[in-house]
Amino acid sequence: MLLIQAENIKVRGDLMYAKIKGLPLFDQVEAITTSLVQTLSINGTDGEVQIADKIEQFLRSFPYFIQRPDQVWTQDLPNDAIGRKNVFAHIKGNGKSKKAVVFHGHMDTVGIEDFGALQSSANDPGALLEYFKTYSDEEIRTQALSGDWMFGRGALDMKSGVAVHLANVLYFSESLEAWDGDIIFMANPVEENQHSGAIAAVNELLRLSAEEGLDYVAAINTDYISAFYPGDTNKYIYTGAGGKLLPCFYVYGRETHVGQTLNGLDPTLVTAELNKRINNNMELTEHIEGELITPPSALYHRDMKEFYNVQTAVSSHLYFNFMVLEASPKEIMEKLKVVAQQAVIEVAEYYENNYDTFARINNFPSDRPNWDMDVYSYVEYCEKLSKQGIDVKAASAQVLKENPTLELRELCFKIVDRLRELDQAVTPCVIIFYAPPYCPHNYLTGKGAKDQVILQTIEEATASASERTNDTFSVKKFFPYLSDSSYLSLHDTDEEIDYLVDNFPEWNKIYPVPIKDIRKLNIPSINVGVYGFDAHRWTERVYKPYSFDTVPKLIRDMTNSWLKASAKQ
Repeated sequence: MLLIQAENIKVRGDLMYAKIKGLPLFDQVEAITTSLVQTLSINGTDGEVQIADKIEQFLRSFPYFIQRPDQVWTQDLPNDAIGRKNVFAHIKGNGKSKKAVVFHGHMDTVGIEDFGALQSSANDPGALLEYFKTYSDEEIRTQALSGDWMFGRGALDMKSGVAVHLANVLYFSESLEAWDGDIIFMANPVEENQHSGAIAAVNELLRLSAEEGLDYVAAINTDYISAFYPGDTNKYIYTGAGGKLLPCFYVYGRETHVGQTLNGLDPTLVTAELNKRINNNMELTEHIEGELITPPSALYHRDMKEFYNVQTAVSSHLYFNFMVLEASPKEIMEKLKVVAQQAVIEVAEYYENNYDTFARINNFPSDRPNWDMDVYSYVEYCEKLSKQGIDVKAASAQVLKENPTLELRELCFKIVDRLRELDQAVTPCVIIFYAPPYCPHNYLTGKGAKDQVILQTIEEATASASERTNDTFSVKKFFPYLSDSSYLSLHDTDEEIDYLVDNFPEWNKIYPVPIKDIRKLNIPSINVGVYGFDAHRWTERVYKPYSFDTVPKLIRDMTNSWLKASAKQ
């Protein structure tokens, strides 16, 4: 059965090449995008393996790779239960230069539950186009009727981006005499949550550099871009990637019977106050002129009661998506500790006021319980336990051994909960720590000669494109969404990374990002993204004229410039 499936995938790859051979660029990208969307590749499913097989076989059908089959290969992700893999291809141009450009993008998508009754059509661009031609929303209906938009899960984020790269791989493989250097294509899985595809690819890119003597000039990601506000027609080019931290709050309260609720300290009141103070709070974000930064967003919030009873919760958990441009993990932690300290004071005052009212109405003495709470960073709490003679490392290792398949963020909370159980002087408290994923931030500073060459090339390519298309381009430092580009270079200092690791339970086993290897790799990463609206929504759609024609030509111009081509298209 597996051999039959593999043969079918190979045949489909051959058919796709035969279909696009000789077509205009726009039609090539449209056909490849449609084919990729038709294969569902939802994060965490076997579809991620199927899409990798499809891309691999499509590449192998190109004449260049038929003659050089060893220049297409896959890299299995370590210890991956599904068997996911990265797909690589290597084109070698004319001449002896070892300058190299990396084309990269992710293959996975979010789920299709949001399509509701249309789930069976989520991967059918044609059926969705017909549906939206009669849709109630005027803007979407008009766009569908124009014929300039493609709908479907992953059409925007980011199978059209992968299609752009595949069309350009074909183009450069057929024009070897026109450029000098190397092009590496890679398609990665698992971008939508853990980024383990891009993380694994770091070692492979280093291997290629060492064995082939490659000098990486730049990496080009085609992850999607969109308008930031109504009427925004800018097309954004990014010269770096924003980072991400996942700050987590473990809140331990004082449980009680509901009949004596004011004698307790409900941890859900604290996490609710934290949520109110942090969630979507722009005051907590960095403010860098000309750069977009989104506020923190709550991704998880719940108490730890497993079933109904009349006891208040013992603990409550909360974590946030926290985008980072230049701030260090220490700066973010210190900022969040202040917020937590303010939150626990607010909750204590809330209890005091309500207890005073309760005592007055019931003619009780005014003696009140204590609702004070301590606030710790993870490393501070570990230091407290170590002073009690508790072996924190052994306790954490035991939790890992007992829970080998537990979801990673839950595993981190489990470790903190076990440490709290061992605390010989435990009182109500808030413990703040970091959990996966950690996405480094990076950007071109413009200070070195290498950065200046890249920035000049971007300026020239966008100016040329603007003359052809009348598009208005805006160059920014930080790609504002999560991106695999984060793992190609690193700006955090060793001291900043050490602080992150110290406040991240079992970093080396739970989420061992290869910091030293990323720092060694150090590939400047830019994003020349496909354009559209509503990524991660069932109305997701990509704008074809810009994404299928302007974007691939921009990338060709940039690549030709960096690889010293003798001719351009």
